[in-house]
Amino acid sequence: MSRLDPDLLLKAYSVGVFPMADRADAPDVYWVEPRRRGILPLETFHLPRSLAKALKQERFELTANRDFAGVMRGCAEPGPGRMETWINDQIIRAYSGLHARGHAHSLECWQDGRLVGGLYGVELGAAFFGESMFARVTDASKAALAHLVARLRAGGYRLLDCQFLTAHLAQFGAIEIGRDPYRALLSDAVSRRADFFALDRDGAASPPPALAKTVSGPVSGKRIAQFLTNNP
Repeated sequence: MSRLDPDLLLKAYSVGVFPMADRADAPDVYWVEPRRRGILPLETFHLPRSLAKALKQERFELTANRDFAGVMRGCAEPGPGRMETWINDQIIRAYSGLHARGHAHSLECWQDGRLVGGLYGVELGAAFFGESMFARVTDASKAALAHLVARLRAGGYRLLDCQFLTAHLAQFGAIEIGRDPYRALLSDAVSRRADFFALDRDGAASPPPALAKTVSGPVSGKRIAQFLTNNP
């Protein structure tokens, strides 16, 4: 197949296709278009009580785009129930290129200056495609997801694509839809505009002018919990 590059990736996402590798040392990737698609409707996101408590207690320092490479490495490392990863070197290079163009973002969770969880994904119009998440301590990836949903709601996004429905995502309100309904949602979302950094201009800590539109945070966990509770 053609070598992955940012332009090819954006074209693929615009029609509902994404790449995966068989394992970390695989020399190539393959394209995936699920017959049943997992999405997380932003307006019906469910914030579990235990996660709301963790956010309000400010257990994590929450940022965006502070360590995209570190988040990708975290997502690629083995974890419980995941001894192999689908993230190979070609995927890391291609998504890093997307990040440099402003089309891929990371959400980080920190404790005592250490990256303990996060997620990354791709932005295209008003659609966000969640790629992978990881946690090194309890609730870290969940906090990153809550941060993402608050950011997408504030920024006017229309679609959060999570690719496959899992029991883990279902607890937050994720559902599964067919290929045709998904394509309709995708077509509408990518034709619109959204703002990944709108949350920062709504009272959260903003980055210095030199870093505007590239890095965000830390954002208060208490504020994220309140935003998700008060803005269904």
